[in-house]
Amino acid sequence: MYAGRVIGTVVSTKKDEKLKGLKMQIVQPVSLLTLEDEGKPVVAIDAVGAGLSEIVLVVGGSSARQTILTNNTPVDATIMAIVDFIDIEGKKIFAKGRQEEADG
Repeated sequence: MYAGRVIGTVVSTKKDEKLKGLKMQIVQPVSLLTLEDEGKPVVAIDAVGAGLSEIVLVVGGSSARQTILTNNTPVDATIMAIVDFIDIEGKKIFAKGRQEEADG
């Protein structure tokens, strides 16, 4: 499981039957300590209704196929949580409301 920021959406009209109706998001992995970008973006199925710029938790591999929406589906990454806050050793690294105020 890793943290990421939703940076975009992928739309595909021709796809496997099992993927029909599933929203595909582009997620940029980020460091839990700094929220700075780490690694390459991935396409992930959105199982929770995440929006642009939200910090999310993503599972990959066989775990990506364990949500209700992705069960027995050919996916390798799934957004399975939207982060409200990150607190490490008593220090608030991220708070959803604060981030939205800074962006607005």
